[in-house]
Amino acid sequence: MAPRTTRPVGTATRGTTNPNRLRRMDRWIAAVHGPALRRSAEPPVAVDLGYGAAPWTAVELLGRLRTTDPRTEVVGIEIEPARVAAARPYEREGLTFLHGGFEVPVPGEVALIRAANVLRQYDEGAVAAVWARLCARLAPGGLLVEGTCDEIGRRHVWVALDRTGPRTVTFATRLGSLDRPSDLAERLPKALIHRNVPGEPVHAFLRDFDRAWAAAAPYASLGARQRWIRAVRDLAADWPLTDGYRRWRQGEVTVRWEALAPR
Repeated sequence: MAPRTTRPVGTATRGTTNPNRLRRMDRWIAAVHGPALRRSAEPPVAVDLGYGAAPWTAVELLGRLRTTDPRTEVVGIEIEPARVAAARPYEREGLTFLHGGFEVPVPGEVALIRAANVLRQYDEGAVAAVWARLCARLAPGGLLVEGTCDEIGRRHVWVALDRTGPRTVTFATRLGSLDRPSDLAERLPKALIHRNVPGEPVHAFLRDFDRAWAAAAPYASLGARQRWIRAVRDLAADWPLTDGYRRWRQGEVTVRWEALAPR
């Protein structure tokens, strides 16, 4: 059972949200985590933690995950009671909204927790404890996806964690809006955003990505997607990427966490 607390754990976010803001993150979750959802003996439960002032992201998460496993249930959790009350009219079969925070007040373990744009307001030192608390609520094979995106979902960076801790970092962007890969630095999650300085791995990664992007300039005549794919192929020579062409063509690249972890 979920741990009992007298009040939700955490603080309220600004609540900013827009329809389709998290589409890139959702698309990645469905592609990468979909097989684990389908293997679940029970209907998998996904949590949209801190969905904001409107319930769009939770509604959309249900639709996207149900294309992967029609049994999926989504629980939207918000620390502001007024936001929960405003979301309740959108409840339907498989979609509910609860008042809560990092304690994740749902029974049992969950298959997925998505926490987008939640930790930006916290100190970097608080991240590890929040990650540990959320990962403790995951079922075997479960996933925590925590990260940040811009207001209309053009640029995302997120960390994926399992019950043992962080596993990967994914960079995702609308390629037509990208000047250079390091533009994504402003969307690094809280665990990394203050580490984008010389001497830190994430800074070196973005530096090398910019260099590969510059070297791939001749491919720009074929379109931004082909330039991105060429740059990522070059990047793979020096960095431990975990994905391949199918994800790269979506404007994504995923790196092992240990390669970017703060020193």
